Amino acid sequence: MARDIPDATVARLPIYRLSLVDLMADGAETVSSAALAERAGVNAAKVRKDLSFLGTYGVRGVGYDVKLLLGQIGDALGLDVVAPVVIVGMGNLGQALARYGGFLSRGFPIVALVDASAEKVGSEVDGITVSHIDELPELVRDLEIAIGIIATPSSAAQEVADVLVEAGVGSILSFAPTVLQVPDSVPLRKVDLATELQILGYYQQREAGPETDADKSA
Repeated sequence: MARDIPDATVARLPIYRLSLVDLMADGAETVSSAALAERAGVNAAKVRKDLSFLGTYGVRGVGYDVKLLLGQIGDALGLDVVAPVVIVGMGNLGQALARYGGFLSRGFPIVALVDASAEKVGSEVDGITVSHIDELPELVRDLEIAIGIIATPSSAAQEVADVLVEAGVGSILSFAPTVLQVPDSVPLRKVDLATELQILGYYQQREAGPETDADKSA
């Protein structure tokens, strides 16, 4: 059984998994830590340390069994367990997430869509009828929802998080550009697209190098 895995390692496991899926599609049966590291954008020592938390160490001169390692990572990430998802907020982002088919194939079926707007309630997105936010606790109970995705404006995000927690949702993924407060027992992941773009802007500027006097005059 795997030991408790550090958060940083957990964040890299999906990247390793994607690399392994590609390797298996190419017919590879084994992979070295160096080759996996190159695909994942980390160093080989980090790969070996990360995978050691799964209880696997590879074979010297051979590497890791791709199929076996793929299964071990899947077990660690809980991909063998179906976790129903509700999306709260049916704006452009929420609707795009609802139409994304990749969640289901990874064990995260979208089973409910919720919004507070009377204009959106009752409409359908990808075959699922949008329910009112007041129905959220009942939906969580009846559909055994495990994960809540918040795709609302920041002004409504904390209230939505509170409702999700009170309804018994075990984990939350938030796309709202604001800091949310939830109990320590409820894992919360935040995806702030604006922040990610700013980070990319930093690297873009660094790649371009410092602006010279000639650049400024031009």
